Amino acid sequence: MAGSARAVVIGGGIGGLAAGAALHRRGWEVTVLERARSLAPVGAAISLAPNALRALDVLGIGDEIRELAAWQGDGGLRTPSGRWLSRSDAAAATARFGDPLVLLPRATLIDRLAALLPPGGVRTGTVATVVDPGDAGRPARVRGGPADADDPTAHEELEAELVVGADGINSRVRTALFPDHPGPVYAGFTTWRVLIPLPGVAFASHETWGRGQLWGTHPLQGGRVYAYAAAVTPAGGRAPDDERAELLRRYGDWHHPVPAVLAASRPEDVLRHDVHHIATPPPAYHAGRVALLGDAAHAMPPTLGQGGNQAVEDAVVLAHHARDLAAYTAARLPRTTAIARQAVRIARVDMAGGRAAVAVRDTAMAALSRLGPALFLRGFDGIADWRPPYAAGDVQLGEPQGRDT
Repeated sequence: MAGSARAVVIGGGIGGLAAGAALHRRGWEVTVLERARSLAPVGAAISLAPNALRALDVLGIGDEIRELAAWQGDGGLRTPSGRWLSRSDAAAATARFGDPLVLLPRATLIDRLAALLPPGGVRTGTVATVVDPGDAGRPARVRGGPADADDPTAHEELEAELVVGADGINSRVRTALFPDHPGPVYAGFTTWRVLIPLPGVAFASHETWGRGQLWGTHPLQGGRVYAYAAAVTPAGGRAPDDERAELLRRYGDWHHPVPAVLAASRPEDVLRHDVHHIATPPPAYHAGRVALLGDAAHAMPPTLGQGGNQAVEDAVVLAHHARDLAAYTAARLPRTTAIARQAVRIARVDMAGGRAAVAVRDTAMAALSRLGPALFLRGFDGIADWRPPYAAGDVQLGEPQGRDT
């Protein structure tokens, strides 16, 4: 083998950038290709559980991210009238899992991950296609070029010892590897997200469950607030006027601070997206020299808050098994499939719409709360207590797979 091994990452979201950073730390020459013109996500935040924070420790930025987080997990679950069904306890979570749940803007995490890559390591405005997944005897081939270029001669072909498909739920890489896979399905509900300044408004971090809909509000640094909502609706629906008006109709009479958040929001601040997930896992998370990661492999409903967390886990595990992608599939497919199925089960509970089902659900949540936080935290056993396969200082556990000579 001669020269550095090359990795091409298709997709510059959290998972793709984390994979690029993890591979770079282990000696790979990394190029990240992102279709969008900018890496900056709009109007969203991410909750990072202890499992993801430990993965970020491997990348060397875990403590930095912990310091940037404003919300440390105190809060709880409420009804639309404001009654508390349960209270969360950051100290108990830290004692059980070693870290609390923390929240920060996605843009903050994206910036920190991108900074871990060398100059020129990320190309935005670039569409990429897997031409050949490669095999043990030949590299994979990727064709990439400007996203707005009609002339195919404007695209170049890249060879790589590893290609990472981190291109999201509608992954073209997944389709290229497994053309018979059914792809994502509608989860039955839509979501709204708002990230706005809201200085001077005091409130406790919360998620509120109603009948077939929910709302969450969480403080961020600098007087900002992240709020999200979800409701059971047919796929493809849109408000007849604007989405802020739709939120007012649905949630305007819910408890404080929901009305204050809506009053401070503009129509353009509100993002709406239907929720889809991968109900049938791909047969593997790799083929040839190409590996799938994050939503491209295991998109799940947001009800456990684990989508981005699992993508970061994928990244550090992939870097560990970059020379043996079958081992990567073996390490990740069973775990992420189980977590995705758990997220679907939770969605059925918190999005329940029948009056009797909601009454039973709320009574059960209140009863569990009286028994203490340990019962709630137990649901994250096997998820939040995950640990990476190698430590932060072990960045060169063997040479990366080199170019064939």
